[in-house]
Amino acid sequence: MRNIFTLLFLALAAQAQAQTRDSLKLFLQPIEVRALRAGEKAPFTRTEMSKQEIEKLNVGQDLPFLLNQTPSVVINSDAGNGVGYTGIYIRGTDDSRINMTLNGIPYNDAEEQAIFFVDLPDFASSANSIQIQRGVGTSSNGAGAFGATINFSTNEFNEKPYAELNNSFGSYNTWKNTLKAGSGLIDGHFTIDMRLSRISSDGYIDRATSDLKSLYFSAAWYDKHSSVRFNILQGSEKTYQAWNGIPQAKWDGNPAALEQHYQNNVGSLYFNQQDSLNLFRSSNKTYNYFTYKDQTDNYWQNHYQLFFNHQFSDALAFNSAVFLTRGYGYFQEYHDQGDLSNASYAAYGLPPVVMGADSLQSTNLVRQRWLDNYFYGSVFSLQYKKNNTEWMLGGGWDRYDGKHYGNVIWAANGGFPDDYRYYSEPAIKIDYNVYAKWQQQLGQRWTAFADLQYRHLDYELDGFDDNPSILVHPKYNFVNPKAGITYTHYNWQAYFSYAMSGHEPNRDDFEAGVNDQPKPERLHDFELGVTRKALHYSWGATAYYMRYQNQLVLTGKINDVGDYTRNNIPRSYRLGIELQGSVKPATWFSAEGNLSFSENKVFNYVEFDDDYDNGGQVSHAYKTTTIAFSPAVVGAASLNFTPVKNLTLSLPAKYVSKVYLDNAQQEGRKLPGYYVQNLRTVYTLHIPGRETNLIFQLNNVFNKRYTPNGYTYSYVYGGQLVTENFVFPMAGTNFMFAVNIKL
Repeated sequence: MRNIFTLLFLALAAQAQAQTRDSLKLFLQPIEVRALRAGEKAPFTRTEMSKQEIEKLNVGQDLPFLLNQTPSVVINSDAGNGVGYTGIYIRGTDDSRINMTLNGIPYNDAEEQAIFFVDLPDFASSANSIQIQRGVGTSSNGAGAFGATINFSTNEFNEKPYAELNNSFGSYNTWKNTLKAGSGLIDGHFTIDMRLSRISSDGYIDRATSDLKSLYFSAAWYDKHSSVRFNILQGSEKTYQAWNGIPQAKWDGNPAALEQHYQNNVGSLYFNQQDSLNLFRSSNKTYNYFTYKDQTDNYWQNHYQLFFNHQFSDALAFNSAVFLTRGYGYFQEYHDQGDLSNASYAAYGLPPVVMGADSLQSTNLVRQRWLDNYFYGSVFSLQYKKNNTEWMLGGGWDRYDGKHYGNVIWAANGGFPDDYRYYSEPAIKIDYNVYAKWQQQLGQRWTAFADLQYRHLDYELDGFDDNPSILVHPKYNFVNPKAGITYTHYNWQAYFSYAMSGHEPNRDDFEAGVNDQPKPERLHDFELGVTRKALHYSWGATAYYMRYQNQLVLTGKINDVGDYTRNNIPRSYRLGIELQGSVKPATWFSAEGNLSFSENKVFNYVEFDDDYDNGGQVSHAYKTTTIAFSPAVVGAASLNFTPVKNLTLSLPAKYVSKVYLDNAQQEGRKLPGYYVQNLRTVYTLHIPGRETNLIFQLNNVFNKRYTPNGYTYSYVYGGQLVTENFVFPMAGTNFMFAVNIKL
């Protein structure tokens, strides 16, 4: 396939004509992205990353790790080394409340609303720019931005033919191989860009392997006033399941607590009991619950995007796009016969198996749980800009058709029909929105901004795997206003804005009885910022206040159908300040950094714990506590040296203060703060007709033991409240080395 790819590139490159962009006057603006991004004078808090910045960071780790040095960001990795399943928090907000778009097209999973970066392997190699808007930000397509927005753009015009071969190798047998090529401009109107990638890793955690593959193809046609572009993004992932984390007692090396944890939980675990006992008692600090060799997650996701841009005049431009995202896959899991909730015949609606005089109630089995979906729709924007006035009208419509089903593919004692399907539930979600944005220059220094969005949602959820009889069809209408003003004078800029956003519940929130259905969330966001840019330095400060109504959080409460689901809490808030700065006192040295301080509180929180002694649950009420996963201090800094020509040495560092695993703010349910120091060197070799970049990255230089993510649950047992914490440790000192060749 790679030979065909290379031959196609060479054939197209041979046809390319050496015509300049200016003489052709082609319509090259990616206005589908401009419609959603905050402009230079928009009153929103944002961070930009260029293609050059992305390239020097991209050595094979997932997208959150490229964003780690931006303000108020905390990242994590199930496998511990940034390959496979990864996550991101911005201002303490998880990725299910962060809006993400690819070229203006919504990406968040329609049901869970989470961002599965693992389904976009090596997407960074195709990204030309990234904008992060912290807070609600300006109106976008897709899921409501409840803490931040991340916009990625790949639609860049490449005038000249090019080819790149990028290879990385690192700790834990981690490999990245990328082949990129582009035709340049053909016959004055056409371009083609392509990429093939493969990433594999054994992971830091036991049995946390990843095998990731992706393809990117983009063909575009340009004229003086129009452009058409067709994109294909394909990704596949096979990862071992490391999402249960490891017991904190195991990570801390506490034998007594570890043994008690095993005795309390062995009956509910997914694996062979003797294997699990041996692992619990071993000294391996990278323990993974799952020991079944095919305990894997397998998913394929294909994106098809078609864009049409047209410039009616110097002042008026139009963009439209249609898209289809096709996703399908399964995770395969083993259940031991001792796990009666998942391995008994009764759990699958089947009678016991009779063998002689014995009636077998359960069996060892292997099952697959499938997700099969189509997500399709369209987006548009009409943009007008003349003199001191700019306005925009846009919106989108999309539909999600999803199928959830499970098959038992093997049972030790039989009793299951071939490929027995034990549940099958369809789901439909329809989402459409329209927005209008207006920006007006008021004199030489002031700019006013207003933005109003209407969003409608329609769910059809016909059952869940554990509760097939629950049928819910909720509808939501959100009106989301935003407004602000910006002051600009010489190298100073200041802004103030207010924005409101509504956010619908996730699929799992609806797995409840009729008396316990969730309410939508609402956020009011106030932002006040000031920046100063000079020749050799810059600095900025942003203060924010984010007030929530009916935020959905896990409380431990069991709903009236016996499941743990999130519950609405009436009031909570985030209050903080973000500081940024950079300085370049000499040509060979520069420094940059950011530091965020925040207070994140929830009022009148009630925690529910299972009572194993007496049945039911016990509750504990708290007046004011800290919101889970919301550190009070987050900081990042980098010292950059250029000791000789073409060599750059950087020392990026990250600090995150302690976080609590739930909203009860108990010291026994927290993750300690950490400071991590990395090192990166980039050396560029210039050979006629070729540029080679050698990148060496040493992560966690001081071998810090830390865990940025985890979860907790508590229960009453033997008259005592027992707390079980699980953590996702990050790797100690590890490295990546990359050789990137540009032709």
